[in-house]
Amino acid sequence: MWGLLRRIWRSKFAKRYHWRVLWLTHATFMCGITAVVHTDDGRYLLLRHRFWPDGRQWGFPTGYAKKGERHEDTITREVREETGLKVEVGRLLKINSGYRLRIEVFYEARLLDPLDALTLDNREILEAALFTPSTLPNDFPPAHRSLLTLL
Repeated sequence: MWGLLRRIWRSKFAKRYHWRVLWLTHATFMCGITAVVHTDDGRYLLLRHRFWPDGRQWGFPTGYAKKGERHEDTITREVREETGLKVEVGRLLKINSGYRLRIEVFYEARLLDPLDALTLDNREILEAALFTPSTLPNDFPPAHRSLLTLL
């Protein structure tokens, strides 16, 4: 039986349907992408997110990847949309999985623009500021705080 399935799977006819079979039989995930954005002098760009829970509204720039979008491109797009600022994406820091339909991907990024070029998207972001590790706001989520140890 397995030999027959193997021959069918490898047939010229079946190859064009591989992705459809895999899509139907495997989990499809949303990718949440977070950027630990820092300046050259060791400060971090934090945003106070309108839709995050009270007591945990400050965090790094975060958003979901669009279908077919590279994660690095998601970071530059999300930071630009939310703040109007440009970043240079660095290394991959961490991936969290195990959520029902979502994975979380964390990258570091370097802020290229000065903060006075800030243009907030007030629909999503209430405010933005630069913080040092010793001046982080109290409502900065522990999950984001732990990312600082990865740098």
